[in-house]
Amino acid sequence: MPELKRLHTGHAPAVLAFELANRTYFAASISDRGDDFFDQFTDRYNASLAEQETGVCAFYLLVAEDGSVLGRFNLYDLEDGTARLGYRVGEQVAGRGVATATVRELCRIATARHGLRTLRAATSHDNVASQKVLARAGFVPVGPATPADLGGRSGTWYQRDLQP
Repeated sequence: MPELKRLHTGHAPAVLAFELANRTYFAASISDRGDDFFDQFTDRYNASLAEQETGVCAFYLLVAEDGSVLGRFNLYDLEDGTARLGYRVGEQVAGRGVATATVRELCRIATARHGLRTLRAATSHDNVASQKVLARAGFVPVGPATPADLGGRSGTWYQRDLQP
């Protein structure tokens, strides 16, 4: 059974494999990370770990029994009981409820482990799958997201108030 795990140094090869295997799939609904992301992957990965260590962000992976990454679920800008949520699941598990179930689990973790009271997430208008995930996980639309929020795409901000 897949498990949601906090990002650590040993995950780097599996995260890179996940990103490379799903690059084209992701680019259909979200902005492509670009070649620089992959060329500088080690430096960026280490910077993410350092940022996580400061408590500003918390990065999680949904890991299969074989150690492969099925999805990434991240909490950004943890401050004053609020954080932004970002996530992506691989094509091989898309459409099976994996993202919804994992976002719900991350909401529980956000409250219990990080003391968060509110999560916000933005999704583009053309990313219907992400809109459904957020709605099923208890998020409600709260306003427009600008192209600056979404890597050049317009969309909607969603929010979920968490229960302790």
